[in-house]
Amino acid sequence: MSDSVRIVEVGPRDGLQNEKTPVGVADRIAFIKALLGAGLHTIEVGAFVSPKAIPQMVNSDQVLRGVSQFGGGEFHVLVPNEKGYEAARAAGARVVAVFASASEGFSRANINCSVAESIERFKPVMARAKADGIKVRGYISCVLGCPYDGEVKPQAVVDVAKTLWDLGCYEISLGDTIGVGTPAKARQLLRAVAGQVPMENLAMHFHDTYGQALANLYAGMEEGARVIDSAAGGLGGCPFAPGATGNVATEDVVYMLEGMGIATGVDMPGLLAATNEISRLIGRPPVSRVASAMNAKKRAGK
Repeated sequence: MSDSVRIVEVGPRDGLQNEKTPVGVADRIAFIKALLGAGLHTIEVGAFVSPKAIPQMVNSDQVLRGVSQFGGGEFHVLVPNEKGYEAARAAGARVVAVFASASEGFSRANINCSVAESIERFKPVMARAKADGIKVRGYISCVLGCPYDGEVKPQAVVDVAKTLWDLGCYEISLGDTIGVGTPAKARQLLRAVAGQVPMENLAMHFHDTYGQALANLYAGMEEGARVIDSAAGGLGGCPFAPGATGNVATEDVVYMLEGMGIATGVDMPGLLAATNEISRLIGRPPVSRVASAMNAKKRAGK
């Protein structure tokens, strides 16, 4: 366990797109700059999606252009189709992400098509990206449960992961979108998927709805997974999953890893400052346990 872990900060995209209060371009850029300054070098910064569908991600092109001036960062953007890819490339994207669901019910509710149809939609994206020398990350949602279909079989996740891998994704992020997973199921899932995609190319993207995210991450690390998606302050949620909370909080992940002797390169005071500022902008306190504890200590003057 004493080796390194790479954290992918998803707060500025996956986090903010599910917050009720939209955040303006300048504030999103400042948030990303603060995260970068705190030592988070891989950051998801926007999504080239319909502004009607996800108004929180409007002007992602301006955000991407704004953060591209900052050195030392790898900035990811989500693209749902070829049109989104073209817009992302025009804004200077070097890494894009595509997404599919492991469950048919969620795919229908989220993007109004089957899993197979969703993959057909982004096949042209994969082809264009390969020709352009652009890295593509693949997301799979509902890997440990679905709000519509209930339990999701590991084989369904394996099938989608293998498809994304074969299409050319350099990394596959396994998303427990509604946060229902437990450590044994997370371990079983990673073992199954690693039979088709190398473990070093898998990322864990666990939401904390039932308070299991850190335990699930630990179980996955025991299996050899070394990439963790997290969001500052535990931003986010899922509009299609009633009661689903945000991503596991970056502060909580960093605290756990550093306490295990695993260096993250993240400056906790800098991360806390970034979290507190974005929390002020959206008008609610961070759900991160570590941020809450550290803020309380600060207020008490300790």
